[in-house]
Amino acid sequence: MEKTKAGSGRRKPVAKPFSIRLSDDERKMLLREAGKLSLASHIRQKLFGETASPRRGKLPSRKQQRPSMDRALLAQVLAALGRSEFGRSLQDIAKAARMGALPVTPELVDELHCACAEIRTMRDALMQALRVMPDDGQ
Repeated sequence: MEKTKAGSGRRKPVAKPFSIRLSDDERKMLLREAGKLSLASHIRQKLFGETASPRRGKLPSRKQQRPSMDRALLAQVLAALGRSEFGRSLQDIAKAARMGALPVTPELVDELHCACAEIRTMRDALMQALRVMPDDGQ
């Protein structure tokens, strides 16, 4: 016997859950493919194509917005750049140069300026992609 929606007087089939085990790689692939769809909606669409029926009708989706995989990867790269020792290493080089422990040649100065510019460019590009404003005013 089919369950009925309370108070509606008409019979509507109730969706029954189905579970499947996926490897981490399989799940990541499906999440990438799903884009803004929920994982369940994407899988139903892959299985049933155009005949897949919507689950919620006119009710708003309860699915939480998750960042796209690209945005998540960009955030990981920006975090890794923030955790890196680039700044400290450059400070150590500058300190050694001031103390005379590092022979400073015009070539070294040019290379250091280029390295700093490249790091700033990477940081700025990542922050722009993530729509993040720097908190240090730089």
